[in-house]
Amino acid sequence: MRRATLLLCVLAALVAAGCGGGGGGGGKSDGSGTVTVEKTTVVGSGDGGSETPTTTGFNPEAIYKQYSPGVVTVISVLPGTGGGGLFGGGGNPGEEALGSGFVVDSRGDVATNAHVVTSGTGSHIKQASQVYVEFPDHNRVPAKIVGDDPNADVALLKIPTGGLNLTPIPLGSSSNLVVGAPVAAIGSPFGEEQSLSVGVISALNRSITSLTSFDINNAIQTDAAINHGNSGGPLLNARGQVIGINSQIKSTGGGGEGVGFAVPVDTVRRSIGQLKQSGKVTYSYIGVSSVDLYPQLAGHLGIDAQTGALIAKVQPGSPAEKAHLKAGTSVVSFQGDAQIPKGGDAIVAVDGKPVRGSNDLGNLVSGRDPGTKVTLSVVNGHTHRKVVVTLAVRPASANP
Repeated sequence: MRRATLLLCVLAALVAAGCGGGGGGGGKSDGSGTVTVEKTTVVGSGDGGSETPTTTGFNPEAIYKQYSPGVVTVISVLPGTGGGGLFGGGGNPGEEALGSGFVVDSRGDVATNAHVVTSGTGSHIKQASQVYVEFPDHNRVPAKIVGDDPNADVALLKIPTGGLNLTPIPLGSSSNLVVGAPVAAIGSPFGEEQSLSVGVISALNRSITSLTSFDINNAIQTDAAINHGNSGGPLLNARGQVIGINSQIKSTGGGGEGVGFAVPVDTVRRSIGQLKQSGKVTYSYIGVSSVDLYPQLAGHLGIDAQTGALIAKVQPGSPAEKAHLKAGTSVVSFQGDAQIPKGGDAIVAVDGKPVRGSNDLGNLVSGRDPGTKVTLSVVNGHTHRKVVVTLAVRPASANP
C-alpha cells in the first residue's frame, strides 16, 4: 500500500537512520559512556543557490571559512530510558549524547535536532538534564533548552554570550529547492568536530520519521556524507544559507551511504519562531490515515477524481469523525499494493487547493492554527461534496 498518512501527516513508515543509522536522542556507544547521536537533520535554502558568500559558483572552501565558526558540537547528558528504541537514549542514566548545532542569531540562540537533547518518543520524551555547546575555538558553555518540537525534530537552545564571538548562519528557504543543486554539510560526525562534506540535493519531498507518530514531510535527501554525530548540523546551499537540519541517514551498515535526510528550513523556521515565543510548537490535524490516489487507481475504484488522499482510517474522536468523513470499508489489491481501501472518501482539495496525495493533505492542514475551519472537497465514487472541518491540536501520539 502506498505510504499511509495518519491524522493529516504521513504515518511513520520510513525507518529513520536509527536501526543501523539514525536513532534519536541516543546512538551508538563506544564503551566509554558517550553516545554519538545517529540521527541527522538538514536545512534547505531558497533556490539551491548559485553564489558563495564571496564568489560566483559553488565554493565549499569559502562557505566553510565564513560559516564553520557558527557550527557547534552539542553534548547532552540524557536521562535513562530503560532501553534504546528507534529514537531513545541508550537506557543508562547519565549517558552522554553528542550531536551538532548552529548559531541562529547574536542573542545566543542555537538550533539542533530535538533527538540530540531528548530521549524517548511520543508522550514519553524526556529532555536532557544537562546540555553543553562547544565552539570551534574550544569554548564550551552550558545551554538551556528553550523548547523542543518532536514533530519536526527541532530544538532551540539558549547560551550565554559573554566572551563569545558568535557567527550566526543565515536561514534560507526550502520552497524553491531543485534536485542537483550543490550543498555543504558541516558538523561533528563520530565526534570529529568541524567536518565538511559536500554533495548535491538528491531528492525532495521525502517523508521521514519524527519523534512522534507523525512523519516530517518535505524532507531533503542529499548525498553529502551524513554520519552519526552530524545530527542537528546545518545543510548549506552555495550562498552559505541553511536549507535544512541534518537529521537522519538510511543505511544497511550503520554508516553514511549516500542517503541522508534533512528537515527543511521552512519547517525549522516555524518551529524556532514558536519555541522562542512559547517554548512549544502546535500542529493541527484532522485525524485520518490515507493513501495516495492516482489516476489508474481512481479508475480501478470508480472514483471521479485523478488525485487525492484516499481515507484508510478515521481516528476515533477526531475532527474527521465529527465531520462524518468515511474510511474504506474493505481492502483490495492493485498494482502490487495489497491494502488499498475501498468504498471510502477521497479528499481532493483543502480550501480549494488541490491535494495530490497524503503529503499534500498534511502540508495544507498541519501548519494552520487549531480551531481553524477548513473546507474539504471530498469525492466518494461519483458523488462530490464539501465538508467543513474544525481543526484540532495534534496529539502526542496518533494512537492515544
